[in-house]
Amino acid sequence: MTPPAPLRLALLQYPVERPRDVAGFAAKLDTWLARIAGLADLAVLPEYAAVELGAALSGNTGDGLAVDEAGELRAMTGAAPAILEAMRDAARRAGLWLLPGTLPVRDPDGLVRNRAPLIDPQGRVAFQDKRFMTRFEAERWIVSPGAAPQVFDTPWGRIGISVCYDVEFPAHVRAQVEAGAWLILAPSCTDTMHGFNRVRFSAAARALESQCYVAVTPTVGLAPWSAALDVNRGFAAVFGPVDRGFPEDGLLARGALDEPGWVLATLDPARIEAVRADGGVRNHRDWPTAPFPAPEAGRFA
Repeated sequence: MTPPAPLRLALLQYPVERPRDVAGFAAKLDTWLARIAGLADLAVLPEYAAVELGAALSGNTGDGLAVDEAGELRAMTGAAPAILEAMRDAARRAGLWLLPGTLPVRDPDGLVRNRAPLIDPQGRVAFQDKRFMTRFEAERWIVSPGAAPQVFDTPWGRIGISVCYDVEFPAHVRAQVEAGAWLILAPSCTDTMHGFNRVRFSAAARALESQCYVAVTPTVGLAPWSAALDVNRGFAAVFGPVDRGFPEDGLLARGALDEPGWVLATLDPARIEAVRADGGVRNHRDWPTAPFPAPEAGRFA
């Protein structure tokens, strides 16, 4: 069996702006994807990138800075089918695999989920829901936990998606790795350096403990007119195992803090297989298969 070819991955530090409608958002997608034509196989945008549309779709199109959290969420869920179709069209036009960030979607049960589409170059789409909600999502936007972690078959092997806060929970990523994922995509949206650092340090830890690649990419910039995207901090990065054949700190690529632009990296699944088989340590193999019993108090003699 021929091993998968290396994957050319592109991560967009996505500048939050103010498109006036879905067509404007689609044109922005085309512009950014055109910049990596011939350079990438899979492009990843951050969590909630499309939510920059919320202000305009909810009627806040003037120069005022008033925001309406509930109104923006209603507008975004109402427009979600049209936005998703624009994302699928963008992937087809670019001829790329595309993870275009995430969308708040209202399901038939009436609950809102934060949903990440993964789109192939023919426009076919599969989804990964965010499982763990931040306080903003749970307490203010009232977004509900979504489906359990999945994996997705691609020409480069199986990959997983752990959206932002999800990557902070080892069990979420580990379930995807045990189902065959060698790469985890972690699109994020964080409004403080505390939040961004939680995501990036967690991504590095997941790469170390499961001997896999983990890629993060954020929204960047200020958007005081937006309820959900008012402040956006971070940089895109790719982490790998901290072991032989990889950088000493596991960091394979990173962008400039808070600056819009693409970060490119070529990732070879064969390197993951090699380090799992013959690394200085075997974190992937040595992961405990059963939880430890509840610790007892140590006794001093």
